[in-house]
Amino acid sequence: MTAQLEATVLDFERLGEFVAKVQGDQAAAYNAILVHLGDRLGLWRALATSATDGVPGAATVTQLAERSGVAPRYLQEWLSAQAAHGYVSYDAASETFSLSPEAAAVLAEEESPASLSAGFELIAGVWAAVDKLATAYTTGEGVPWHVHDPRVFSSVARFYGTMYRSSLLTEWFPSVPGLVESLEAGIHVLDVGCGLGVPTILLAEAFPNSTFVGVDYHDESIRQAKAAAVEAGVTDRVEFRASDATSYDGTYDLVLFFDALHDLGDPVGALAHARASLRPQGQVVAIEPYAEDTLEANLANPIAGVFYVGSSALCVPHSISEGGTALGAQAGPKKLVDAFRDAGFGHAGVATSTVYNLVIEAHA
Repeated sequence: MTAQLEATVLDFERLGEFVAKVQGDQAAAYNAILVHLGDRLGLWRALATSATDGVPGAATVTQLAERSGVAPRYLQEWLSAQAAHGYVSYDAASETFSLSPEAAAVLAEEESPASLSAGFELIAGVWAAVDKLATAYTTGEGVPWHVHDPRVFSSVARFYGTMYRSSLLTEWFPSVPGLVESLEAGIHVLDVGCGLGVPTILLAEAFPNSTFVGVDYHDESIRQAKAAAVEAGVTDRVEFRASDATSYDGTYDLVLFFDALHDLGDPVGALAHARASLRPQGQVVAIEPYAEDTLEANLANPIAGVFYVGSSALCVPHSISEGGTALGAQAGPKKLVDAFRDAGFGHAGVATSTVYNLVIEAHA
């Protein structure tokens, strides 16, 4: 191999371009840890709510250290790194660092529809599993969800929570005829693979006449979901139970899969169990990452890169751990709809698609 490489004639212009790309990626990956520290230590929020000489979102190192409780020398280097990466601006005359309103919407405001800070927490959590992933990649075994670093669970809930808050009631559910009206009137709903219960609780808050059950095989997620339901004041209409996707009991008017179906080892079996659990006129709705049906089409989508990375580190390893077919996060509508039909649904189709998601509705 070495002799072959030595014999290869390199295009040095292309080589330089690729080196620059990799160096940029390395710098971004390295800085991702610092961005996560800013989120964890409250630095983004502290800077966003600062003001110096009438300039909002601006502070000197000393001022931000006083506000955040972070040691000034560390803060000096952290702020310098963020200025080098274009996350903050630096004014030499006043020696202040500032965070623009747009950057604050992305990094400092958890409820913002543009919030992306959870993604950096997720990166930290996935890095913690790199040894497990290396073993899985070489043995062909899986990496089940529950063995991951706890930051994976909290960051996924935060990351998807941004989408749920911005799209669930404005785009996804209105695309399914009659669904919102049924929830308003009052139906019994199941959320399969509920995780920390974010969408279940959001729905319970929006539709007080309906009742909700969330199931997940991960005990710690269920514990946290129960605590979140207490905090939200919805325990009168929300229940969380530890159960996997093919063994829960009860009957339901609506069964939901939020970014979970493609993770399962047996998606067809899970859908068949959901179909058997439906009451008359009941339906299943699955929210899945947006994808096309072919790799070449996905590669033309600028969003596909992050979906393939997440799928490689989380989705496919978990599905394999359950002995599954590993649909992956970029399965595409055909494979997903086929899974519904293989599970016995008489109707299944894409109700709507957005930049980030597919909404699939099915009924008997």
